[in-house]
Amino acid sequence: MSIMIKVVLIDDHPLFRKGVRQMISQDPSFKVVGEAASGQQGLELAQALNPDIVLIDINMKGMSGIDTLRRLKATDLQARYIILTVSNSEDDLIEALRAGADGYLLKDMEPEDLCTNLLKAWSGATVLQDTLTEVLRSALLSPVGVGSTGEETLTPREREILECLADGLNNKTIARKLGISDATVKVHVKNVLRKLNLASRLEAAVWKHKSKQPNRSPSKIDQGLH
Repeated sequence: MSIMIKVVLIDDHPLFRKGVRQMISQDPSFKVVGEAASGQQGLELAQALNPDIVLIDINMKGMSGIDTLRRLKATDLQARYIILTVSNSEDDLIEALRAGADGYLLKDMEPEDLCTNLLKAWSGATVLQDTLTEVLRSALLSPVGVGSTGEETLTPREREILECLADGLNNKTIARKLGISDATVKVHVKNVLRKLNLASRLEAAVWKHKSKQPNRSPSKIDQGLH
C-alpha cells in the first residue's frame, strides 16, 4: 500500500517554495498540502492541516524559524520538523536541535537527496546534512556542562535506551526491541537526557558515540548522520 506523507513549507521566499514543491511533488509518497510565507502563518497553517512533516527556514522576517519551531513544538501536533536553510552556522545548528528540530538540511543540497532525507525523518530518524556532521560533533563537546554527568548515573534500562539512541532507533522500534510501551520509552529518554545534561536525542547519540574508544569501526550513528 502506498503512503502519502503530507508536507507544509514555511519560507518567506516564494520562488524557493515553488522549487521545493516541485521537487517534492515528483515523489508520489509526498504531497505538499500548504505553504506559508511567515512563521505566524505557518503556525496557523500547520495546526489547520495537521501535516506529517514541516519544513522551516531559519531566517524569515518577523517570527524567526527557531521561534516558529518552538511554537510548533508547544502544540499537540505530531509532525516531524526539519530546518531547511542556507545557514551552516554552528550556533544556528545547535539552537535548532535544542529547540527540537528533527533534522537540519541546507538549501544547497542535491535535489534528489531531499525526499530521501524527508522519508528518513518521517520514519523517525534525525537527519543532518553530511557536511555539518563534524560541526555538530565538535560543538557538542565544547560547551561547559553539556554531557558533564557520567553514564554511571543511568539505570540499566536507561543505558539500554542510550544504546538504542546511539543506534538511531525511534521510540516505536525501541519499544519493540525492549518489550516496553512507547510511553515508557519516552519517560526513559527524558530521564537519560536530564541525567546526562543533554537537550536532544541527537546530542545523546553523539555523546554516546564519542564516549566509546576512538579506534573503532564506524557505528550506526556515523552512518545515520549522513
